[in-house]
Amino acid sequence: MGSEVAELKKLVESLSKEVTRLADEGDIKKLHFKYGYYLDKCLYQEVVDLYADNADTFVEFIGGRYRGKEGVRRLYIGRFAGHFVKGRNGPVHGFLLDHAQMQDIIDITPDGNHAKGRFRALMSAGTHKSIQDTHPRGFVQWWEGGVYENEYIKENGVWKIWKLKYFPFWHADFSRGWSNKEIGEFIPLDTNVYPESPLGPDEIVEQLMLWPDTRVVPFHYPHPVTGKMVKDDDLRAPEFGKDVSTALPALTLEETVKKL
Repeated sequence: MGSEVAELKKLVESLSKEVTRLADEGDIKKLHFKYGYYLDKCLYQEVVDLYADNADTFVEFIGGRYRGKEGVRRLYIGRFAGHFVKGRNGPVHGFLLDHAQMQDIIDITPDGNHAKGRFRALMSAGTHKSIQDTHPRGFVQWWEGGVYENEYIKENGVWKIWKLKYFPFWHADFSRGWSNKEIGEFIPLDTNVYPESPLGPDEIVEQLMLWPDTRVVPFHYPHPVTGKMVKDDDLRAPEFGKDVSTALPALTLEETVKKL
């Protein structure tokens, strides 16, 4: 009887851990999906509140890294709200900025307090013709595709975004498509950091990818069957028929900083 009770205790403990892991995965999925819904409608204060108060919190966006809750606020409320909705919290009439979030892969660390997640984003954005003379973007329609490789942290029992890395690797004008996108048509990249640039990042990120760059955004997880990570050379993207040594280096999920 004693051995059977011990076995049952071990089983209950194992099942309890599995239930907790599944619940954590569900909470993180909902956290990120809610991030997307708030972002859709320019609810940038709500977006900022999803981030951890941890000193190591950051967000990476098109060549810049914004550190701490102050940096996160500078990007979403200072830069995005100022540019898209003239500083208000919420949408403005006629401006579309939908971010569909999908293909989630979430892994919880053994301590149960940290996690990593990979998500795909598909953006449809633009302005209605009725506001082309009053909105700073004028008349514009565009698509954008990207991948998130994020880290999450549990603070006081609540999952929050800890380190958000967004790789927006393809863009397209609605009318011309992605094949005709010119590199010079992307939004200007940051070259100065805060406070020299009042709304700029705290660091310039060394690595950057912009369409037609098709390198692989590294996976935080190993192959589910072989247990191996994808080789660095296989993450690179040489021109058709050329040796991989001629291609740009593989991207990394490490925190790189560009020397200015």
